[in-house]
Amino acid sequence: MGKYNKINTIISHEYISKVKTKGFLIGTVLGPLGLVALLGIIVYISMSFGETSKKLAVVDNEGSIYTQLIKKDSTLYYKSEKSVDALKKELQEEKIDGYVIIPEDILDKGKASVFTGGGGGLGLISSLEDNLTSIVRVKRLERIGTDSSVIDLIRQQVTIETNKITETGETEKDDTKAMAYLGYGLGFAMYFLVFIYGSFVSRGVIEEKSNRIIEVLASSAKPFEIMMGKVIGIGLVGLTQIIFWLLLGFALLTLLGPLIFGNPESIKTMTEMAEAQGGGMASQSQGLSIPGVDLTLILGFLFYFILGYFTYATFFAGVGAAVDNEQDAAQLQLPITLPIILAIMITPQIMNNPDSTLAIVMSIIPLTSPLIMIVRIAATNVPIIEIVASIVALVGFFFFAVWVSAKIYRIGILMTGKKPKFSDLLKWIKSA
Repeated sequence: MGKYNKINTIISHEYISKVKTKGFLIGTVLGPLGLVALLGIIVYISMSFGETSKKLAVVDNEGSIYTQLIKKDSTLYYKSEKSVDALKKELQEEKIDGYVIIPEDILDKGKASVFTGGGGGLGLISSLEDNLTSIVRVKRLERIGTDSSVIDLIRQQVTIETNKITETGETEKDDTKAMAYLGYGLGFAMYFLVFIYGSFVSRGVIEEKSNRIIEVLASSAKPFEIMMGKVIGIGLVGLTQIIFWLLLGFALLTLLGPLIFGNPESIKTMTEMAEAQGGGMASQSQGLSIPGVDLTLILGFLFYFILGYFTYATFFAGVGAAVDNEQDAAQLQLPITLPIILAIMITPQIMNNPDSTLAIVMSIIPLTSPLIMIVRIAATNVPIIEIVASIVALVGFFFFAVWVSAKIYRIGILMTGKKPKFSDLLKWIKSA
């Protein structure tokens, strides 16, 4: 049996054995549903419990602000006729959550005081500051005789309509914000999937080594063939899941998109009604559209996932072959996983400024490029030279990872009973 036939046999075994399991079928079908449910729970919690549960008594020495405060949030504020000393005593006895003192000169000095039993959370302070700021701003304008129509104009928010000019000179809508968040989602998915399937490779090697199965495999195939068969086989399992999820997501978006985002005619009607009312709904309704996802973004995600996975998985396979248990593997994997952990941590900064020097450098460095480059492709127009440089660097580093991991795998796979050090791994790599 030739070299590639042996690798194909191992790939087929790894792929079929994983795909036929109940865990794969359940994870593939229920995984997206679980993610949607998780996002729904997060949104529900943020909407239901994001606001503070405390109530503040308002002592309004200015005389007219308390009505506006209560109008803004009657669940947070209520008017109190009690003296400050009485409120202080009730606070000490934990009969009230706290109280706000609005001084007579708040319009001049812009200062108020809140008293609680301790803390209250950022939500409490932020809500109070925002509410008082908007009320005081309007009252200052009214005090100097500003016309009510001018005040209404000041209250209206400014919305930004983003557009882009294509190479043909045509103007198209640019969903920059939506695409930036999509890039973050794809980057996080890349981070999650690379870790999951890379860990599968490492865990599989450790189990076969512990159960002495690897000795049987080594008698009929070379360590390099075993390693590549396992890496590619499990990688195809992950790719199968991703393609299924992409098709499922596209189908759901096609079927449910109009119900979730609205159709263009209804969006236009909502926008016109909101603008006629002069409210803030206009800015919200203008954003109710499905951002167009370029095919290059999907292809780029698949490409960077495949190369990113293979690069990390080969390292994970080498580490798995060098140790006897997952605890030792986790320690040796730390230097390998630090770059991608760093990448997911700075992704928000990359979203804010995808053309910065930091973004460009990290989208070319091989161990961070699979995640950072896909975020940049979604958030901005990346020059083709940078994409080519990223691809060349990643492909070159992948072959380096294969060479290094093969060296470690060849020696470590048959060694047991000893926890290797980094110095031992270096010796194995330098060996002929």
